Amino acid sequence: MSDRGLLASPVARLLKLGGLVGRVGASFAARELAGLGGPAAEREARRRETLARNAARIVETLGELKGAAMKVGQMLSLHEGLLPPEVSNALRTLQRKAPPIPFEVVGYELDTALPGWRDRFAELEPTAFAAASIGQVHRGRLRDGRRVAVKVQYPLIDQVLEADLDNLKLLLETLFALLSSADFEPIWQEVRDRLREEVDYRREAATLRRMAELHAPCREIVVPRLVDEESARNVLTTELEEGLSPEEACGEGVDRALRDRWGLALFDFTMRGLFTHRLLHADPNLANFSFRADGRVVVFDFGCVKEVPPSIAAGYAEIARLGVAGEAGEIAEVLRRLGVAKGDGRALPVQVLEPYVALVGEMFRAAPPYRFGEDEDVYRRLAELGAQSMGEASDLTIPRDIVFIDRTIGGLFGNLVRLRAEGPWRERLLAAAATAPPLLRG
Repeated sequence: MSDRGLLASPVARLLKLGGLVGRVGASFAARELAGLGGPAAEREARRRETLARNAARIVETLGELKGAAMKVGQMLSLHEGLLPPEVSNALRTLQRKAPPIPFEVVGYELDTALPGWRDRFAELEPTAFAAASIGQVHRGRLRDGRRVAVKVQYPLIDQVLEADLDNLKLLLETLFALLSSADFEPIWQEVRDRLREEVDYRREAATLRRMAELHAPCREIVVPRLVDEESARNVLTTELEEGLSPEEACGEGVDRALRDRWGLALFDFTMRGLFTHRLLHADPNLANFSFRADGRVVVFDFGCVKEVPPSIAAGYAEIARLGVAGEAGEIAEVLRRLGVAKGDGRALPVQVLEPYVALVGEMFRAAPPYRFGEDEDVYRRLAELGAQSMGEASDLTIPRDIVFIDRTIGGLFGNLVRLRAEGPWRERLLAAAATAPPLLRG
């Protein structure tokens, strides 16, 4: 395939990723040797410089490879607490559009997956209007007049994914070890499973139908209708639903009250997924949404959806109620029972949680309603707290079931900041938490 396409050879990808792992590992080893015996401040400065330099290497390589390599970078870029800030900030650049593969390759894939599709389509635009790590999307029109969006996987992407996994694990394990002595395996298992699900468009089609049914009573959320007869294992066709892009919605001149409605729709959508339906749209990249002038939000891309176990939903509901009440000590115990604890099984120290609870209390205060994005001091203090508590969190165990939940909540807050949205967050949070299963004691 041309350099505009996907590097599909497993051997070539192995060499590319393996070489990256080797360069990153050697870089950190050299940093450790250089830092032996030096002052603590100098060692920390060298550590941050090494992280920033290697993050740039990682982003360049993952972006070139697309596929699972690029997708795992996109996944982790939205999980603020999983990797050092120097890495997660660099990984965020992977959220930008990937260069599309040529339309002749798309046509070949459609010929194989949907024989006779040319007779059923009145038109299909040759230029992709969205291109990402696993596939790209083309607008089209069926013979019956329906306007559609056709998502086509890159060729051999399932094989490419499997070829990448071992090297990706080694790379991420290397980075994770810089922050934590905890077991990386549960986190990797969750990331790996979500990756494998994303290349299964049959599974995504079933999830899309289920999500459409669950959110049908919610006027403010639009889920595109599946066109089942024009979908296959590697092709997903939906009726075309459009709106303002994130850049347009967050731009200057957009009515503040309208942005508030969009923000509240996103908040309620996430809270219903976590507490009520326990089926969470777990890819909160703002590019997966578009925004309409009537206040509705269109939701795209149902490849990364997390089934939330009842016990986890119950635990998060209890944390929400305790957080609003400022009960840091009880939150520590709930977290411990969920599996978030020190390496020896003890709960997180209350003094670590108290400052976070106080800040979250500001965001979920009863009145006046909090407007995201206007209180820069809150985000500065959150960053400072993260740096201060790094030592206490170095051996923190992270159960696999919360990895994508935390990523989604963090992404939601980031989206609300971009929209600069204000709303009755406290009221909506508590109402949604009340729909979760009961928390079992003992």
